[in-house]
Amino acid sequence: MYLVAGLGNPGEKYAATPHNLGFLVVDVLAARHSIRLSRVECQAVIGQGNIGGKSVLLAKPQTFMNLSGVAVKSLMQKNELMPEDLILVYDELALPWGGLRVRPDGSAAGHNGVQDVIDKIGTQTFPRVRLGVHPGYQLTSGKGADYLLSRFTRQQTETLDEFVGFAADATESIIAEGVSLSMTRFNRRAPGTTEEA
Repeated sequence: MYLVAGLGNPGEKYAATPHNLGFLVVDVLAARHSIRLSRVECQAVIGQGNIGGKSVLLAKPQTFMNLSGVAVKSLMQKNELMPEDLILVYDELALPWGGLRVRPDGSAAGHNGVQDVIDKIGTQTFPRVRLGVHPGYQLTSGKGADYLLSRFTRQQTETLDEFVGFAADATESIIAEGVSLSMTRFNRRAPGTTEEA
């Protein structure tokens, strides 16, 4: 079984913000594969089904971003999953809006939610889908957090469906084909471009 955990913050206040892209990707995967996100378990909203012929648990931790590891660790323990069974999907301020990176491992790169997952499960070796959210202009010191929790701009909203759909495609590819091939197929600096990782 794979655990696909999208990171975000619960509540309507945060729904349409860059920091909640992980939640949005999980929602798209649930809709595509008729998986009902209706149960609350291990401090996460979850749904179980099949993607690419494989059993998948979709999850949106409800602990707020900086404690995401609490829910992820609990779900992994309950379902007897290993780090390689986890696919973490989250926003990445170091990448431009619309950029995407599939990676088999790596540091948190300053992302507090990812760092909490790493700390709680005791390793940074797990697949992840990093979704670029940098707005393309200089963010002054301390303003990154404000931007991540602000509503999508009109321009971002215009490209949001394509971006989230592309990220869902990449996540499906990891499940069906593995990380290496997915890196080659889906890593991009910006929409409309692909590159070998």
